[in-house]
Amino acid sequence: MTFSLCMIVKNEEEILARCLDSLHDLMDEIIIVDTGSDDRTVEIAKQYTDKVFSFEWHDDFSEARNFAFSKATMDYIYSADADEVLDEEEHEKFRMLKEALLPEIEIVQMYYTNQLEFNTTYNYDEELRPKLYKRLRTPVWVDPLHETVRLDPVVFDSDIKIRHCPTSAHQNRDFAIFQKEIKENGKLSEKLQRMYARELFISGSDDDFLNAEPYFRKRINKDASEDLIMHDACVLVKCARIRNDSDAMLYAAGRALAADETPSEVVFELGEFYRSRHDFNEAVMWYYNAAFETEPLLNQKYGGLFPFMGLHVTYVILGDREKAAKYGTLMRECQ
Repeated sequence: MTFSLCMIVKNEEEILARCLDSLHDLMDEIIIVDTGSDDRTVEIAKQYTDKVFSFEWHDDFSEARNFAFSKATMDYIYSADADEVLDEEEHEKFRMLKEALLPEIEIVQMYYTNQLEFNTTYNYDEELRPKLYKRLRTPVWVDPLHETVRLDPVVFDSDIKIRHCPTSAHQNRDFAIFQKEIKENGKLSEKLQRMYARELFISGSDDDFLNAEPYFRKRINKDASEDLIMHDACVLVKCARIRNDSDAMLYAAGRALAADETPSEVVFELGEFYRSRHDFNEAVMWYYNAAFETEPLLNQKYGGLFPFMGLHVTYVILGDREKAAKYGTLMRECQ
């Protein structure tokens, strides 16, 4: 089997060589698409391949990756970012995969690790991601009668681990792209809407939430699925708490509390709302529910660290040293 490496890059002079040094000998073709670097990125890329292309950036990662993939000519395409590194042990696993890969495999997933460093989106430090794709897919008929072409790809979950080594966070870029997509197209795809809400809860500032509020306020009255409505409600409850708006809090929290499973994010924000109004006993109830009676939807910390912190601080205010110490211990165990 032959592999094409496809990358899109911009101003990656500090880390591009590190990535390519860990990968280049596994690849039969290296394609690097530059989206507007003004540093030595292109110069460094040309040390590894003569297939370096310029591509005008339109705030669209899919467009740039599709362009890169269109240049590939090998059996499989490996997609990488410049802040990824393949360690020596994983490099050997990758080499063995290349030698043993069955032609019917259409996607190979690999473990993406170290995700929480400069994290803007993820709750877990390690997860499987599709990384290697068969370039040309052959239609395969299945079933002895009433036959149909198999639509789902054949996926192999490997044990290869790719280390994510970013040098900075990128939430500001992401939030700008979300807002641009909303302005140009009026709405986000369901996937992007969920990702927008999650990224807000993991890395968004108060201003980021308030910038997003008009969109989610519009969507909560249009979305049909309970899952999307819960994403909308989480964002709107936090916005209401930030603005100290009782009416908005009542509306958004009411939509969430009417669901079968209310997210911890909503319940925690109710605790914050009541604590800010010095209704400490009410705050304790909601913090407790966030920690023990509900599950987080967007950020795992809203089901553990944050409500424990809220309980600790509130019991300190109430003068209950025993319970303050108890939740202080639980808080530290989550960190």
